[in-house]
Amino acid sequence: MARMIFPNLPVADLQKSTDFYLGLGFTKDDRFSNDQAAAVVVSDQVVIMLLQQDFFQGFLPKGDLPHLSSSGKEVLLGISCDSREEVDWMLQASVRGGGAMYAPATEGAPGMYGGSTADPDGHILDFFHMEPGAVQ
Repeated sequence: MARMIFPNLPVADLQKSTDFYLGLGFTKDDRFSNDQAAAVVVSDQVVIMLLQQDFFQGFLPKGDLPHLSSSGKEVLLGISCDSREEVDWMLQASVRGGGAMYAPATEGAPGMYGGSTADPDGHILDFFHMEPGAVQ
């Protein structure tokens, strides 16, 4: 069985956050969603779990707090794209859907292109495209 990854993100407004991720072309798995959580399917191996802040809090040891609305950044979610055009589309869709530009798309190392946005709760999504020959 292939390993799966489930990033769990605290959110202030579950519906707003869910709509944001659905606007990027991802889908919602209703089997694992309710009024406290939404399972957003990115791929067969990656499902982002959007958790209402108090529900997220229940997974933390006593005294720990989520970074929601904090200026500190703990995770950058890198999401691969099939082309430079898809990177640009994802960045534009993020901003249209209520996110904010975090780092505009640029050419990084040869064959690497990407940029970042913040979702409505400040979680950073790093969209990138890597030319197939760039890793050799």
